[in-house]
Amino acid sequence: MAEQSSSAAVDQTPISPVRPTNAVRRDSLEQHLQNRPNREELVQSLQAHQKQLEKSMRADSLNDKISHRPSPEELIKKGVLDEDPRSAEERYEEAIEEEYAKREGGA
Repeated sequence: MAEQSSSAAVDQTPISPVRPTNAVRRDSLEQHLQNRPNREELVQSLQAHQKQLEKSMRADSLNDKISHRPSPEELIKKGVLDEDPRSAEERYEEAIEEEYAKREGGA
């Protein structure tokens, strides 16, 4: 058995063959590096994305809170709100009249 293990050659070839240097790829990389945006442009872009992300996160948070808010009917049942006997149309007309009065300098 010792004879067989010493006579068997161990395969020394690499798993991935070594590629010859590819000039086209190297030139492509150099070209991309030359056309890369400068630091100021990148900073402004990152800050704009960060502000947009914060705005979106704030909107998501508010929408989540609004979705868990109790309905007016539930608040009336719990006694938190008083039920207004007027119709929605009457309340709307009154609100419009008040708004016009504020704009005209009355009320």
